[in-house]
Amino acid sequence: MNDSGQSAGSAAGSKRKDVLRNQQTLLDAAAAVFVTSGVEAPVRDIAAKAGVGTGTIYRHFPTRADLVIAVYRHQVEACAEAGPTLLTTSPTPHAALEQWVDLFVDFLVTKHGLAAALRSDSSGFETLHAYFLDRLLPTCTQLLDAAVASGEISPGLDAYQLMRGIGNLCIGAESDSRYDARRLVGLLVAGLRRPS
Repeated sequence: MNDSGQSAGSAAGSKRKDVLRNQQTLLDAAAAVFVTSGVEAPVRDIAAKAGVGTGTIYRHFPTRADLVIAVYRHQVEACAEAGPTLLTTSPTPHAALEQWVDLFVDFLVTKHGLAAALRSDSSGFETLHAYFLDRLLPTCTQLLDAAVASGEISPGLDAYQLMRGIGNLCIGAESDSRYDARRLVGLLVAGLRRPS
């Protein structure tokens, strides 16, 4: 390969990285807006949060469903990747679990809106739900196992049970300003601690 071929390949690789970075910025902005305003938030709000024009969002995600699904997958990956990182950076495994649950609650608020956004495509939603379980159950299990091994919580709690319980506490939180799901979830996670 000659120098010009290498330069073209390098430029294409650089452009792909820029596109991926821009998509990540858009997904982070959309996730933040969805958490505070729901999945029906205006695209212009997401664009403003990301610092781009609305056309940029539509170029990456032609429909709202495309954007919502991409945010869903982005948040699943962020939650899955956060677990091991939190275990190494938090003072205790229980503290890591608490921090991870906060991320999970943010995700659940978006997820509940997703169900409404994908109402007409139940098979698509089932596929995403299976993806959600495949990626997040192992992470939650790892956090619970570490907290049990450290003696902070009692053994016997299944990750699916915990995630399901947290999910149930979050239902309706996005549409009722008087309901503070995060506070109740915090009490649930604090209640996992073994008495001193």
